[in-house]
Amino acid sequence: MNHQGIKTRSCELYFIPISTRMPLKFGIETLTEVVLARAKVEVATTSGKQCSGWGETPLSVQWVWPGSLPYQERLNAMQTFCEMLAHAVVEFDLSADPIELGWQFQETQLPQLLDTFNMNHRKGKESMPWLAALVCLSAFDIAIHDAFGNIHDRSIFECYDEAFLQYDLGRYLEAAKDSCIDFSGKYPSDYLANTPLKRLRAWHLVGGVDPLQKSDLHGEEPDDGYPVLLRDWIRTDGLKCLKIKLRGDDAAWDMDRLLQIGQIALDEEVEWLTADFNCNVRKPEYVNQILDELRDTHPRIYGMLLYVEQPFPYELEEHPIDVHSVSSRKPLFLDESAHDWKLIRLGRELGWTGVALKTCKTQTGAILSACWAKAHGMTLMVQDLTNPMLAQIPHLQLAAHVGTIMGVETNGMQFYPEASTAEAKEHPKLYQRRHGVVDLGTLHGSGFGYCVDRIDRKLPAPTLVAR
Repeated sequence: MNHQGIKTRSCELYFIPISTRMPLKFGIETLTEVVLARAKVEVATTSGKQCSGWGETPLSVQWVWPGSLPYQERLNAMQTFCEMLAHAVVEFDLSADPIELGWQFQETQLPQLLDTFNMNHRKGKESMPWLAALVCLSAFDIAIHDAFGNIHDRSIFECYDEAFLQYDLGRYLEAAKDSCIDFSGKYPSDYLANTPLKRLRAWHLVGGVDPLQKSDLHGEEPDDGYPVLLRDWIRTDGLKCLKIKLRGDDAAWDMDRLLQIGQIALDEEVEWLTADFNCNVRKPEYVNQILDELRDTHPRIYGMLLYVEQPFPYELEEHPIDVHSVSSRKPLFLDESAHDWKLIRLGRELGWTGVALKTCKTQTGAILSACWAKAHGMTLMVQDLTNPMLAQIPHLQLAAHVGTIMGVETNGMQFYPEASTAEAKEHPKLYQRRHGVVDLGTLHGSGFGYCVDRIDRKLPAPTLVAR
C-alpha cells in the first residue's frame, strides 16, 4: 500500500493562442482560433517529496458555451475563471490521491467558485455554464494526475488501484436502480485494460463546412502541403473512420451530407462512419426518419454507421427526452451531456447506450464515468476537442486504457498541424495518422509519459503564478 497523498504547493498558468488552418463548424458557430490553457502544478507529499505535473486543454468556447454572446467576451470570461482556479487549486487544503482530490474539488469547491464568478463577473450577463467550468478546471486536474504518477515514478494509469488510492469506487459511485452492482472493493484498475493498446484507429472529423469536392473550394484554402479535400485526407492518412458533423435542424441538408460523404467513403474503402448532430435536435423522430431513410435507400452506408452522437440538447435534466427509439436503431452516445456519472445514469434510463469521454471534462471525471458506464454495460468512445500539443497525450492515453468501440477521434492534425511541431519531434507518431492509425509507442515513463524535459517548447511568460 502507498496511500501517501499529495498537496498542491504552487501553480503556473499559461495561455497559448493558435489559429486553425481551416474553419471548424460547431453547430451554429465556426471555430477559427483557440486559446490553450496550460498548467504546471507543483505538489508535495506529507513526507516532503516534491514533483511537478502538466495539464493542457483547449478553451473551445464554441463547444462549451454556445450562444449569441461575442466570442471574445466568452473567452475572456473563461480565462478569468482559469486564473481563479489556479489560486483555488493551490489553496485547497487537502492531501490525497488525484481521484480523491479531483472528486472533492468538483463536489465542494467548483460549484461555489462558479456561483461566485457568475455573481461577481457575470452580474446582469449570461452566466458561464458548468461545462465551461469543467473545461477550465481540466488543465489543473490533468496536471495533478500527472504529478501523482511522477511522484511515484510510474504511469498514472498504474496508480489507479488499491495500492495507491485511498478509497474504492464505492465512495464515488452508486449503481443504477435496476442493477445489483456493488462498487465496494472495486477500483478504476478493475475497468481499465491490463495491456493498453499502442496503436489506435484514428477518426477524422468532417466538419460542417469542410470541402468535399473541388466545386466546394472558394479559392482561399491554405496551400501548405496538407490536404484540403476529403478524398485527399483519406488517401494521405489511410483513413478508415470518418465522423460527420451534421446540422440537426435541416433534415434535407443532413441527409444529403450523409450521402455525399458515404459515397466518398465507399469509393475510398473507408470502413466506419459516425454522425454527430451537434445537440440541435429536439425530437427523436428527426433522427429516426434520417436513419430509416438511410437504411431503406442506402443500406451499405447505413451499415457503416457505427453509432450516433449527441443529437439532443446539452442539458439532460432540463430536456429528459426518451431516446429508446433512436438507440434501438443505432448505438447512441452521450457527449456534451455526460458531465459526470450521475448524468450518465440518467442518460441510460432515457435510452442512451454509450458514452463519449473527454479529458477536457477532467481526468478524474473521465475515469469515474468510464468505470460507471462499463460496469453497466455501456459502450465507450473517446472524443477529441481538437487537441494539439500536450493536450493530445492524456486524450490518447485515455482511449488506449479504457477500451473504446473503435479507436479514437483525433483531428488536431487537420486544423492546426504545425501547432504541435515541438511535441512531434519527441512523439512523431502521436501527431500524424498513417495507415489510419495513431501510434503511442513513444509514450513511456511516469505520469502521462509526456517527457516534457525533452520537448523544446518555447512557452510565453506565465499569465499567473499562484503560491
